[in-house]
Amino acid sequence: MDSERRMSPALYKAATQGNVASLRQPVDPEDPSILSSMTPQLNTVLHLAALHGHAEFACEVLEKIELLLVARNDDGDTPLHLAAKAGQLEVAELLISRSLAWPQDMKSPLIMTNKASNTALHEAVWNRRAAVAEALLDADPSRGHDLNDRMESPLHMAAREGLVQVVQKIVDCAWVDQEYIPSVSLSGTALHQAVLGSHLRKDFTPFLLFHTKNYPRMVEVLVRHRTELAYKPNNDRKCALHVAAYYGSIDAIKGLLRHCPDVAEMVDGDGRNALHTSVTSGKADVLICLLLHIRAANLLNRIDSNGDTPLHLAAKMSRVECALLLLDDHRVDLCARDNDGQTARSIIEMKLHAGETDTYEMHLLKKLRQQECKSVVDAYFLATTLIATVTFAATFTMPGGYDQTKGTPLHGPSTAFKVFVLSNTVAMCSSIVVIFLLIWARQEPIQLRLHNLMWSQTLTIIACLTLLLSLMTAVYITVAPTAPGLAYAVIAIGTCSPALFFLISWLGR
Repeated sequence: MDSERRMSPALYKAATQGNVASLRQPVDPEDPSILSSMTPQLNTVLHLAALHGHAEFACEVLEKIELLLVARNDDGDTPLHLAAKAGQLEVAELLISRSLAWPQDMKSPLIMTNKASNTALHEAVWNRRAAVAEALLDADPSRGHDLNDRMESPLHMAAREGLVQVVQKIVDCAWVDQEYIPSVSLSGTALHQAVLGSHLRKDFTPFLLFHTKNYPRMVEVLVRHRTELAYKPNNDRKCALHVAAYYGSIDAIKGLLRHCPDVAEMVDGDGRNALHTSVTSGKADVLICLLLHIRAANLLNRIDSNGDTPLHLAAKMSRVECALLLLDDHRVDLCARDNDGQTARSIIEMKLHAGETDTYEMHLLKKLRQQECKSVVDAYFLATTLIATVTFAATFTMPGGYDQTKGTPLHGPSTAFKVFVLSNTVAMCSSIVVIFLLIWARQEPIQLRLHNLMWSQTLTIIACLTLLLSLMTAVYITVAPTAPGLAYAVIAIGTCSPALFFLISWLGR
């Protein structure tokens, strides 16, 4: 830099101290060009006054050389940039007022960018200077949507930094560009940044503690004003709910699901919803929150591109706490299979045989076995209760009817009727025994429960077969006298039913 343009020590001292009286001494009223001198970083006296917050000094300088308002230093910063970075509100307001009166045929300091392609508003938000940012927005609200080279707007930054009032001012302004443009550097919308910011600020300092409490409100503001942001994916095809689930932002999750409950259906590039994400990140508290607020059972059992449900992922990734939470939810399908045909239980058993399980996974395997046993018990209980009901009703509605004078069955002497009575009785008694076994099994340890379950299986098969025999004989008794061909056809179909079951089972192997 030329020695003629180098700032004198006296002027530098006057600018940094804001000494207006000292400023007037070295300045020739007829030739104020000395005020255009610069420091090695190309800062003018107006830059220094803005940086140190000397509004009166800055006003005096602008009265002499107004062009210094758009002077740039070595970083491309104007005085307004430096005032915004330092949070010097009084100086910033002075510079803003001068910028509003700037000739329209010349670029306004409000829209000028530095070498980082940031406007003064970008810098104010980036440095958490909320008061200065609000003053800049009051002057020109549309600047809140300006994008820098990193495709970040002040709205992105304010959402991430927890500046609720700044976000409120920006979203209250009409959206300048309705086209969705995600941030390149941060991969997401302003809502992504609000969710992400609540995670980044978890390591609190006393200064940041107040701002951290603003993030739930930040999400509310953004979703209420721009609902579509909840459904916009970032560059990884993750919506804001995915980001919140990954980083454990529970307040953000509640806000999103309160305003946009169907956002729970959003999936990322791997076909995973927020429940999958909470499991992969190992956030059990997030999973609890999602299970409480998501009603649709299909979302709990949704498969990703690998065929994995959240329970499969919990088993594969050894997320035992998450797996136990899913097991306690009756909506979770324990029998769901992935693309390899594996259930959560078989995945843990494979790890057990490979010697890759620890104590916690052994406990998980035990719980899986108990839950699967409970599901089987419930199935047998339902089936046998139905059989007992049907056979009990058949006892009082004998096929062929009763003799109205004697009250005896009309077909009582026939062999077919005797077969009907015996088969119906066996079916009913077998089902009743199964019901008692299953009721008792709920109170027993796992070993006796399996023992009772084994007998329940056998007796249920007997009950089903004898019920089928009871059906065939009842039809034969009532239909054979008038349509013997039809009666024999029913007997043939009934006889083939067990064979059909075994054939289907064999083909499925």
